[in-house]
Amino acid sequence: MLYFYQWVIFNGLNILSSEDTLDEIINKNRSISRFGDGEFNLIFGKGIGFQKVNDSLIKKLKKVLKNRKIGLLVGINIPYNNSLLNKYIDKSKHYFINWVERWKLKLFALIDLNKKYYSSYITRFYLEIKDKYKVPDYIKKLKQIWEKRDILIIEGEKSRLGIGNDLFNNSKSIKRILCPAVNAFNVYDKIIYHIKKFDKSILILLALGPTSTALSYDLYKLGYQAIDVGHIDIEYEWFLRKATKKIRISGKYVNEVFGKKYKNEAVKDKKYYEEIICKINN
Repeated sequence: MLYFYQWVIFNGLNILSSEDTLDEIINKNRSISRFGDGEFNLIFGKGIGFQKVNDSLIKKLKKVLKNRKIGLLVGINIPYNNSLLNKYIDKSKHYFINWVERWKLKLFALIDLNKKYYSSYITRFYLEIKDKYKVPDYIKKLKQIWEKRDILIIEGEKSRLGIGNDLFNNSKSIKRILCPAVNAFNVYDKIIYHIKKFDKSILILLALGPTSTALSYDLYKLGYQAIDVGHIDIEYEWFLRKATKKIRISGKYVNEVFGKKYKNEAVKDKKYYEEIICKINN
């Protein structure tokens, strides 16, 4: 049972569902910056596996969280009552309760109860969800974001979004900029420099952890539609495999699962290498 004072503190939160968040993105061409526990942990001064604490990044994340621009959605995930918590498997439910309990006062200081928030879990649609029968329909809707669009994927050099699966097969074209898998914020300005070479009509998909949260905001201000997609590819791989726990995906780095145990296997798909525009190093 969610602790009573947590319920009292966060009961006023207005967070749209993942489905409603997708509707905003698809129908109104919105951008989105997503805040999960990792982004909040950084703001609270706690480093995560692939991003050290960085004062400039923390400042940016706080700025994004306060954003009120209509075209940029701010996604968070704070399940503040039992009906929301019950959407998740027990392990995730207990994690959320303990995490909110640990950070409740700092979260309360950051969250605006008068603001409309959106779901940060739009790309966490399978493994932690209790009732999985709707997942195939949800994925069909998710893929509408890039339907017949030219897309630019900004990803860690070992992420390889869409490689070995059909996640982006309905897009018009794919280009990629590879970035450091760890501490990508160190090359933030370089990333923006290379993105600015592309026309504003291109859809930008970002998979760089907390750096994506900041990038979505800055790219939106530059006139791009930018979607912070996070672990979307790995979640899709787990769905395809009907995984019941976090498992290794051959040739793809999943920091939250295996970290240093990742084996850097070569990609055999020639098309992947043709899609790479540049590689940015630390």
